[in-house]
Parts: sequence; C-alpha cells; structure tokens
Amino acid sequence: MSANLLATETSPYLLQHAANPVHWRPWGHAALADAASLDRPILLSIGYAACHWCHVMAHESFENEAIAALINAHFVAIKIDREERPEIDAIYMAALHAMGEQGGWPLTMFLTPDAAPFWGGTYFPPEPRFGRPSFPQVLTAIAEAWRTERGQIIASAGNFPRLLKNLAAATPGHDIAPETLAAAAGLLLNSTDPVHGGLNGAPRFPNPPIFRFLWQEAHRGANPRAARAVHALLNGIGMGGIYDHLGGGFARYSTDAEWLVPHFEKMLYDNAQLLDLLALAHAAAPSAFTQARATETVTWLATTMRAPPDARNDSAFAAALDADSEGEEGKFYVWTKSEIDGALGAEADFFSRFYEITDPGNWEGRIVLRRIAPMADAETEARLAARRATLAALRATRRPPARDDKILADWNGLAIAALARASAVFDRPDWLALAAAATRFLHQALTEPDGRIAHAWRLGRVSARGLLDDQAALALADLAVFQATGEQGPLDAAIGLATLIVARFAAPGGGFFTEPDDLPDLPLGPGARTRNAACGVTPAGNALAAQLFASLYHLTGDPAWRQHAQATIAAFSGAGTSLTGMPTLLAAADLLENATTLIITGPPGPERAALHRAALAAPDPACLTRLVPPGATLPPSHPAHGKPTQIPAAFVCRAGTCALPVHTPQALRALLRPTPG
Repeated sequence: MSANLLATETSPYLLQHAANPVHWRPWGHAALADAASLDRPILLSIGYAACHWCHVMAHESFENEAIAALINAHFVAIKIDREERPEIDAIYMAALHAMGEQGGWPLTMFLTPDAAPFWGGTYFPPEPRFGRPSFPQVLTAIAEAWRTERGQIIASAGNFPRLLKNLAAATPGHDIAPETLAAAAGLLLNSTDPVHGGLNGAPRFPNPPIFRFLWQEAHRGANPRAARAVHALLNGIGMGGIYDHLGGGFARYSTDAEWLVPHFEKMLYDNAQLLDLLALAHAAAPSAFTQARATETVTWLATTMRAPPDARNDSAFAAALDADSEGEEGKFYVWTKSEIDGALGAEADFFSRFYEITDPGNWEGRIVLRRIAPMADAETEARLAARRATLAALRATRRPPARDDKILADWNGLAIAALARASAVFDRPDWLALAAAATRFLHQALTEPDGRIAHAWRLGRVSARGLLDDQAALALADLAVFQATGEQGPLDAAIGLATLIVARFAAPGGGFFTEPDDLPDLPLGPGARTRNAACGVTPAGNALAAQLFASLYHLTGDPAWRQHAQATIAAFSGAGTSLTGMPTLLAAADLLENATTLIITGPPGPERAALHRAALAAPDPACLTRLVPPGATLPPSHPAHGKPTQIPAAFVCRAGTCALPVHTPQALRALLRPTPG
C-alpha cells in the first residue's frame, strides 16, 4: 500500500493520475482485497480525461501532499475511468442519487471494504467554499465515522443491494400503442424551447436521443411541431458557441440557455448522434447550413478524432477532446477582439457582421465565437470561410487540448451508423469508406474469443470487457454498412452479435442486463447487474437491442427477431410516464410496427445506384434498405420473397405486404411517409 499503481494502465484518465502522491489502485479484486486486509473504507473517485472539474479536483487535492497523506493513512484509494467502466459508474451514480445528491463528475464515493457505498458527492474543494465542506474535512469525518460508528455505516450500506435489485426490476406491460408514442412526444415537446432550440433550462445539453425520437415521431404522427423542434435544436447549436466554428464539432453542453458558452470538451457520442440528425434534417429539407455543419463535423472526425490506422489502413475514432489546455478551460478556443482584429485586419469589420465580436467579449472578458447572422450567398460564405481559415491557422499555433484516444465500441457504433447515413444523404462515398474501415477495425481489434466485442481498447490492449451497449451499437453499425453496401459480411456480423446478446445478457422477466453473465469484477457480484432502458446522453443498451432486433426482423423476415424485439419492449412498456425517459425504446417500438422496408433489385449500374441512394437517403428514420442482386432470393417469411430481381426496381414494403415496383428515385420518394413542414 505504499505506491500509486496506475502507471501500467492504458486509460488516459488513469494515466493523468499516475504521478499523484495518492496511492491509487485501479478497480479490481486486488484493490478490494487490500481494503479487506487493511480493514479500511474505500475512497472511490470516478471521472474521465476530458472532464474539467476532474482536473480541478486533481490539481487542488490529489496533487496536494497533505491531502494525499490523509487519504493514504485512512483509505484504500481507487480510480475509475467512467468511460472505460460505465457499468461501475452507473452503479455508484445510482447510489449517489439514492442519497439525494445531484450527480456529476468527478464522482466521489466512500465504500465499505466489500464495495458497498455509504456516502458520497461530486467535487469537493480543498477548503470550504461554494457551500461545500473542504475535502480534508470530508476525509477526516469519514475516517472518524468509520472508527466510531462502523456498525451504523455497515447497516446502512447493507441496504444498497436491495436498491440495485429494485432499480434492475422489469416494468412489464403491453405493446406500446400509437397514442402512447404521441403522448410521450407531447410531453417532451412541452419541455422544448422554440426560440433557442433544445430542452428548457440551463445548463443545456443537446439530448440527441430525445430529438431523434421526435424526428421519427414527426413522420409517424405527421407532427410538424416535432419536426420544428429538431430544426430549432440544430439551428441553435449550429449557430451557437457550443459549435466550433473554426474546427468543426460540437461541445458537450452549454452552461447557459442560449448555446453561447460551452463546457468545451468534445465527445464522440454527441457528434455522432448530431451528425445523424443533421443528415436526417438535410434529407427532408436540404440547406447550405446543414450541409456545412455536417461536412465540418465529419472533417473534424476524420482529421482530429481518427486513431492511427492499422496495417490495412483501418481505424476507428477516439473518445474525446479535453475541455482544458495549459490548465485553463477553453483557452484553446476563445479570443479577444484585438487578436481577431490583428489577424483579420481590414476584414475584421466584415467578419463581425456575421460573428459576435465585441470588446470586452461575451464570456469572462473573452470571445466565444458564435454566428449571429444566417447563411448568406455563396460568394459571402466563401469570403467568411477564408477568414475562418486565417483564425484557425492562428489557433493552431496554440497548445491544443489533449485527446483521449481510447477506442470505445459503443460510441464508435453510433459514429459508424451516422457516417453511413450521411454518406448517402450528402453523396459522400468517402464517408462510407470511413464507416466501413471503422467496423473492420473494431471487429479485428476488439473481438473476444467467444465473439463478443470488448468495450474499450488502447495501445493494442483491451482494457474493459464488452457490455450490452457495445454489442447492440456495433451490430446496428454493421447493419448500416450492410444496407449501404449490400455485402453479406456485415449482416452476418450483426446477426452474430444479436445472437450473442440473447445468449449472454438476457435478464429474467425480459430485456437484458447491461453486463454479461460472466463479468468477473462487478461490485457486489452478479446480483448488482443492472437493467434499464432510460436514455441519457446516449441511447440505452436495451433500447438499442430492441432497435437491432426490429431491424433484423424487417431486413431478414425472420419472425424470431420480431419476438425478441417485442419481449424487450414489453419488459419496460409498463413504466407509465417514465417512458418519456426512454425515447430510443419508443422509437424502436414504432420501428417494429411501422417500418418501411425498401427492397432494391437489379444488376449493378446507374439506375440501381440511383434507387439505392434514394432509399438510403430517406428522411424517415423508420426506413430500412436491402439490396437484392439478380438471382438472389429473400426467405419465404419476408414480404418481398419471390419478387423479380432482374431489373432495377424498388419495392416498398409495409405491414407484411409490398407495393408494386417503382423504377425512379422520384417515384420511390413519393411512396415514403412525408416530412411534416
């Protein structure tokens, strides 16, 4: 117990703490054994590499020799990267919420030696401020309580397994009816801001799963208000300071209600889901604005977030960019008016007509760039692009934020699916090549011996076992590539992962546990496995699984996948008004019952390619596409079984039947559900 043991880890977050005087251990049996043998409580600290307040607490407390000595004398200290071990983070975040505390990171929890939580919080300052006790005060009080009130602590912590069991319980119900979907959409829409876009309040997150459901509901229910809410979100974030107008990509959230001042970290999962929304919106109403934001975001993904390629030139995407550089939040991104005036010279006044350039700035004496005028004519936009390039070149001389370059399977799955859709909508086959290369990399680098996909990988090492979200998200990515290419391999891979989900993650009463049945180091053992369908900033694993099974049913015609989708949805459909917190599950329920399957036939050539692209670029997200080459046949259970495949044609199939074939993209688009205006 006399050393910090993080130096051999691969997580960038854990390595940030490898030189702390705190005697950190990585999570695992060895750390828990240390706590048991020393009869000490555990100080569990959970964060992630791009987290600003994690850095603050590290500098103030974990690099402080006196505070470190207090920790080392009374606790076994364990560090966890929440992105690497999201299932453990979820368990202890649930404990914090049960204690009546607001969640966030860094998550600071105190556990008994057998890992049961008994008290916690988030950020603690080194001295009392913000109405919070100092971290040394907290440490001293917990150590004293462990010495004098241990019986009460252990009794209180003993209630936690029962809490976990209740949280993991199914809420069974019947099929989700259309009126349930409409009611959920109405409740969500009542919480949106029609002026700035997004959900009301501050801080303000984009919440892509909610707006992805609303976009689908706009088509299912012919709901123009839902469509307007998505456009308002994209306009608000695309014009605001939450968007990086010089380098592309969206920050995690804004601290205000107008999308002006971001919390500057950029996450792969946000940008993946927002790219998907941009593509859907552009498919319905093409505009220079959505095209610019999508193109700039993909450029950022390809140039900044793509990991070094392997020998086959395949590569996936890094997890995040830090909020800080040179120890200061946002320093890389913000400006002063004098800096902009000096860089742009005579063009500064022109630039300031389109971007908010003020003295003394719009945030703490600095300028966060945001667009204040709509898109203009092509000549003006080219002139603005040249000015942005000048500023970007100047910004490139600054020290950039650190990149967390670990590869996460679930977040990459979201990015691959978005790239595949955007490739068709924006007619960018190079984007599909990026998506296909990422799927190949993930299957090559992260496949475990039994076929499961691991969760995290870095420096040639798998650092975390695969979870439900990883299997489902990558299988959906495989299906996106299959629909775009018609190649059999990605479909087989998706079916393999779906079969594995059923075998290794199934929960009694329906649905699936987040963790597999053999995860060796889950806190408190197998009884702590979690099951939920509530979306956070990413779609829930059960919701992704339901979407996967529904997609497989419509693409293959195999009724077993329909049964799996129905059972997964039914495990949560009795949740009542809580269903509004499960937008991806709601979207999966609509997909299962109301999907449009577009069967494209005929020999390769421009006519088939035009039909195929029109299908892939449908603005209705409940559309699935299958390319059937000449001579191939679909199974008898598929509604398009027996359809002729010798000529270029598109068959639009719904509710078990297919319409007569059409032969032009225009005729195909006319058969799709319209996007409400």
